[in-house]
Amino acid sequence: MTAGARSGKEGGLLGAIAASVRTTLARRRERVPLDELVRAAERRQPDGRRFRDEVGRAGRINVIAECKRRSPARGVLARTYAPAAIARAYEQHGAAAVSVLTEPTFFDGALAHLEAVRGATALPLLRKDFILDEYQVYEARAAGADAVLLIAALLDPVPLRRLARCAANLGLAAMVEVHSIRELSDARDAGADIIGVNCRDLRTLAVDARLCGALIEQAPHGAVMVAESGIRGRDDIDRLAASGYRAFLIGERLMTSADPGAALAGLVAPAAGGGRAAAGLEA
Repeated sequence: MTAGARSGKEGGLLGAIAASVRTTLARRRERVPLDELVRAAERRQPDGRRFRDEVGRAGRINVIAECKRRSPARGVLARTYAPAAIARAYEQHGAAAVSVLTEPTFFDGALAHLEAVRGATALPLLRKDFILDEYQVYEARAAGADAVLLIAALLDPVPLRRLARCAANLGLAAMVEVHSIRELSDARDAGADIIGVNCRDLRTLAVDARLCGALIEQAPHGAVMVAESGIRGRDDIDRLAASGYRAFLIGERLMTSADPGAALAGLVAPAAGGGRAAAGLEA
């Protein structure tokens, strides 16, 4: 088993994705030895601090806009998929950062997509994948990421802390994704200062919009809280911002639009009347 896996606790779709990740990771290790990957990573200069600063900036709507071709819940989201062009549109229309799906089997992702996006935009980048091993953190830096996603449902507390430290040592931010009070506690114990609350249960794909409200009340002091999944419009963003969320990771809402950049612009535009409708957009 890969070092980071949460043994016996994945279940359902999450377990299937994790098993696939282990298989594809083993193949990549054979093609690119760790020492070669480390040398490639050293040629990059990630800025994890900037990622945190941008997604946590006060006084604006901070959207982490996602490049994602397919999802298990919705199937193919974009039949014509050009992540570099999409990322440029996101930058032009007010994204705080860009998330790039790199998992190939269930999301049609690739590290090459992350590399292409790095060449297309100056925005800070999040590698969104199912990270189980330090090797994947080195891959993220080598491909141009500034941050990695760590999913608490996949990782026992000790591996979660180890992967977060690995990211920090490589200059990357770690956004820890949680779906329960227990996982939020694990994130806190791992020292996470960026925490994503995913309202979608990765085992069943069910979405519980109430979860964001329940978990924000237990947020560690000073952590940048990111709302994930189930965000359909500006009203959702304003409601979540008022409860304390600083950033919003949005993928399907944008990727299913004929013009993802214009869809993003509609979400981040000033509220009607010029005021900031959500208390969370004040200081």
